[in-house]
Amino acid sequence: MLIRVEIPVDAAGIDQLLRNAFPTSEEAELVHRLREDGLLTLGVVATDEEGGVVGYAAFSPVYVDGEDRQCVGLAPVVVDEAHRRQGLAEKIIYEGLDSLNEFGYSAVVVLGEPAYFSRFGFQNAAEHGLHSKLPGTEASFQVYPLADGEMENCKGVVEYSAPFGRG
Repeated sequence: MLIRVEIPVDAAGIDQLLRNAFPTSEEAELVHRLREDGLLTLGVVATDEEGGVVGYAAFSPVYVDGEDRQCVGLAPVVVDEAHRRQGLAEKIIYEGLDSLNEFGYSAVVVLGEPAYFSRFGFQNAAEHGLHSKLPGTEASFQVYPLADGEMENCKGVVEYSAPFGRG
């Protein structure tokens, strides 16, 4: 298993993985739009011995009070059904967090199950002064601070980039 930053040749495998893993094509279309609009900050893939994509995590810009404050959102995260429960999602997410930290980003936000994402160090975003623009998401909106002191610049209402709002 190889965990690495996605390259252009991975796009078809990522698309197929997303279409197979989710009940609709919404996530595949989202990643396509992010890539097409130049809004895919980072994509991390897990590939099998033949180079097939078996895991993926996308990171894209989010805006805090309408400004780019070097924060990104994590979505979607997916692992092929045959490779689940082997710690692969954890490896993909950590690879992304490490890379974003090296690139100088401030924080990563995620809208997801707190019990799951807290395992990676995500914390309730409201406790850090971040709030989702989406109503009713306070409990599931979480943040992973990437560098000490950087969260001071990331306080306010978070909005995902335009492709997340398209149907």
